[in-house]
Amino acid sequence: MDSILVTGNGPLHGQIPIAGAKNACLTLMPATLLSEDPLTLTNAPRLSDIKTMTALLQSLGAEVSALQDGQVLAMSSHDLTSHTADYEIVRKMRASNLVLGPLLARFGQAVVSLPGGCAIGARPMDLHVEGLEALGAEIELKDGYLHAKAPGGLKGAVHEMRFASVGATENIVMAATLAKGTTVLKNAAREPEIVDLVQCLRSMGAQIEGEGTSTIEIQGVDRLHGATHQVVTDRIELGTYMLAPAICGGEVELLGGRLSLVESFVEKLTAAGVDVAETKQGLKVSRKNGRVRAVGVVTEPFPGFPTDLQAQMMALMCTAEGTSVLEERIFENRFMHAPELVRMGAQIEVHGGTATVTGVERLKGAPVMATDLRASVSLILAGLAAEGETTVSRVYHLDRGYEHVVRKLEGVGAKIERIKG
Repeated sequence: MDSILVTGNGPLHGQIPIAGAKNACLTLMPATLLSEDPLTLTNAPRLSDIKTMTALLQSLGAEVSALQDGQVLAMSSHDLTSHTADYEIVRKMRASNLVLGPLLARFGQAVVSLPGGCAIGARPMDLHVEGLEALGAEIELKDGYLHAKAPGGLKGAVHEMRFASVGATENIVMAATLAKGTTVLKNAAREPEIVDLVQCLRSMGAQIEGEGTSTIEIQGVDRLHGATHQVVTDRIELGTYMLAPAICGGEVELLGGRLSLVESFVEKLTAAGVDVAETKQGLKVSRKNGRVRAVGVVTEPFPGFPTDLQAQMMALMCTAEGTSVLEERIFENRFMHAPELVRMGAQIEVHGGTATVTGVERLKGAPVMATDLRASVSLILAGLAAEGETTVSRVYHLDRGYEHVVRKLEGVGAKIERIKG
């Protein structure tokens, strides 16, 4: 099993290109199921999760081709052969459940396994089911599979979600595009990935308004047509690499970065003493004067601080001046990286959904183990700022969400290498 060896060696300088958003692309790919015409995605990230979604779509009979070194995905669902998303594929990745809404909307039936993914909490499917049932679907759980049908087709409705779930918003919006009549989805998620999905669906002929707000209105249409869509910049990869010069010192420009994607995150970086400036090509991040200051963080749905940047922010706070409190309100079990950071000399106390971090002057390299996708990259960031060598094992998690990590960090002066297991 591969590992990554990181040696702390001072400030970073240069440029890092930011890829298309993993979470956006994984949502856009199932949208191909809504139409028999081709859907082409550009600026696609080259990740194992994308390959998993490709395998899932192909298992349904869709055609998916990766072009231009994987950065263009050409898809067609004109001749599907199955409406069943099998456990062996779905168990690998949470986003696999996003085929449920499209299959139900276009074909009136779907059988989808309960999903897997990172072990960061239960993340049940009830919000997805409630929304689709509001549109007239009949859904039953049998033997670990959701059996869904809509014999007379889906029908528009007014539905308010109990929680602004990103995945449930995506599934319901996609399903509503082909429902009869108007759907009003209240307490909808507002994430940039939702906005990106709606823009793609609109280019396919969907009639949708309100994306980026808590109320989305969808007027159902008879059919959707093909389109070409560029995947939005990955705000989580952007925030992650913004933390590299913050934790190591130096100055790095993030190519393709947009302030509007990470405003709440930038507020915390600025409060910690890190400089962030917009450039013609993206965002420039620099830290030149001593240690950062401790800041508190509470994870919240967009536009709040992203849960997917909490682990990385904790790595920065480990070497900050003072004590910071990080509160996780989105997922339980999302402090599993804390014991690994403690192995590197960090001072962290975890009580339920709250972690208290007392900064130390310098972390020390150690063998550590990645527990999930974002935890894995937080340990790499910590290693960049640590004294000596840090070996991060179980980095298969990393490959799900970050393309060419070693190459990108090496490009700005980090001492990092992948060790084949």
